[in-house]
Amino acid sequence: MSYRSSEAKKEEFRKYLESTQVVDALTRVLVNLYEEEEKPEDPVDYIKRVLGGASAADYEALQLENARLRAEVESLKKQIGGQV
Repeated sequence: MSYRSSEAKKEEFRKYLESTQVVDALTRVLVNLYEEEEKPEDPVDYIKRVLGGASAADYEALQLENARLRAEVESLKKQIGGQV
């Protein structure tokens, strides 16, 4: 009786992971790790980084770089405008 209950719970959990795209996400990350030319020293960190997305520090750095690049684009537009 306990065996069936345990199996039913496992099956329910498996369906949950599939329906919420967890299985797909993990499969993609593991395939990407497999296909990496240079394997990372810490594969767990690699998986966390890929699944976790950008950290707050990464996000802030990207915002600063974006602002700098926008300013550079405007400067270059002015240079081009002066030459025409």
